[in-house]
Amino acid sequence: MNWQGWAEIALTLSLAVAVGWPLGVFMSRVWNGERTFLDPIMRPVEALFYTACGVDPKKSQSWHAYALALLAFNLIGFVITYAVLRLQGVLPMNPQGFAGLSGHLSFNTAISFVTNTNWQSYAGETTMSTLSQMVVLTVQNFVSAATGATVAAALARAFIANRGEGVGNFWADLIRTTLYVLLPLSFVVAVLLVALGIPQTLAAGVTAHTLEGADQKISLYAVASQEAIKMLGINGGGIFNANSAHPFENPTPLTNLITAVSINTLGWAAFFAFGRMVLAKKDVHALVMAAFVLLFAGAAGVYATETQPAPAQVAAKVDTTVNMEGKEVRFGAPATAAWVAATTGASNGSVNGMHSSLMPLGGGIAMFLMQLGEILPGGIGSGIAIMVVMALLSVFVAGLMVGRTPEYLGKKIEAREIQFSILAVVIIPLSMLGFSALAAVLPEALKGLMHSGPHGLSEILYAYVSGTANNGSAFAGLTANAPWWDVTLAIAMACGRFLPIVAVLAIAGALAAKPKLAPTAGTLPTDGGLFVGLLIGVILILGGLQFFPAMALGPIVEHFQVLGAVAALR
Repeated sequence: MNWQGWAEIALTLSLAVAVGWPLGVFMSRVWNGERTFLDPIMRPVEALFYTACGVDPKKSQSWHAYALALLAFNLIGFVITYAVLRLQGVLPMNPQGFAGLSGHLSFNTAISFVTNTNWQSYAGETTMSTLSQMVVLTVQNFVSAATGATVAAALARAFIANRGEGVGNFWADLIRTTLYVLLPLSFVVAVLLVALGIPQTLAAGVTAHTLEGADQKISLYAVASQEAIKMLGINGGGIFNANSAHPFENPTPLTNLITAVSINTLGWAAFFAFGRMVLAKKDVHALVMAAFVLLFAGAAGVYATETQPAPAQVAAKVDTTVNMEGKEVRFGAPATAAWVAATTGASNGSVNGMHSSLMPLGGGIAMFLMQLGEILPGGIGSGIAIMVVMALLSVFVAGLMVGRTPEYLGKKIEAREIQFSILAVVIIPLSMLGFSALAAVLPEALKGLMHSGPHGLSEILYAYVSGTANNGSAFAGLTANAPWWDVTLAIAMACGRFLPIVAVLAIAGALAAKPKLAPTAGTLPTDGGLFVGLLIGVILILGGLQFFPAMALGPIVEHFQVLGAVAALR
């Protein structure tokens, strides 16, 4: 460890917050339907979509109608994606000549991209045609990100409503977020990445002549455009199997910085947009502070663990203080640590190094950040939505201690809100731990493991934690392209995505119907350090205590095994 490494981590994480603030102001204007500088270009396109779909953007929907529209849209997206992947072999724009995917892999991949998870049980460069990458997977990268944003917009309107009935229009929120936020930003970042050397072509590949005189086929795609929305949409699925460790996706330290910052930018922007919409900027700044403290602590923990020698290095008498296994030399430990925290604190899942090669506690920290609920800052909109749920539980706990009905942002928090809040947070460990327990004892599931013992358990736990959290990263030792893993991970992804969304929209519906209250002397301040500490405590208890037994049998036990191995070798 050195000060340059700490400075690199601080710069990477802080830049995302700094860039996210003005984008959050713009995003709130988009959600509110206010005038923006893009109106002359986008208003006609937006109106065309409304006319084609028969949508009245001014008609507000109840939370039930909003939720049904969201679920129906994503169901249609799943069906289209599944069909294209199954029929890939007979569809055009397939210069690679790839066959259609199997039923279980198509099912898993369709659910994965619809839920903004981008779990990949396949290697993109040897599986997906140009059509599949561009027409279904990239489209889902846009609309799945926009779907998460709609939830935050609906929840924000609920807090400012005074005995209202509607939470907005799902179709308007979806279209406006895509047209005004995701498309323009992705275009700018894609052009920048092309300028920095990332390929953007419809060619299937090129043939290179090696030094040994052999021919090598190198796959090519429209990488830059996919890379831009992969990061900005907090999606994470790479065109290449090595993801952002591949030089065609992330060739230089500069592209690494740009893409690492892009992972969290719109997640933080959704926080600031929410604060501006509910007219409670200071209260949301407290949420940002709590999330950033936890995120930086995670990055610091990974950096500390990865600047220790691995047992194999000690055995080989290598004089090093850095575990470089699974890391790119052009990035090093600090950039890898910052990326690990950014990608698992958000529901991104992209990697610039192999998470399975992290030291046990480093991999455990990556899992722990996902177990917290993907709120640091999480996905676009979905992160702030679950963070608000955590805030509701925090004021509820505080209310129990002082014997007062809790309030948050001018709304009384009563039984209905707490019930749905509990549902939103309980489904996460239920799916993560339930599926992991089954996989740990079923022979069909155990066939996919490369390792046994604690690391094998970590492979299982990491997969279901990642899937349920809609993250998509994985320990590389797991071979997941098998019926058991594809189907159960798809179910975990769907549960982790849509059950919390419906719960949050139900909370929004209950809050919107309530009167807006002015703060009183008995109202708990939710914009100061005391509340930040309470919120962090609630998050850690919900994330830590539920998962500690499983973590103790996986990465924690493996950590002590590593310590024992190093001591023996010395």
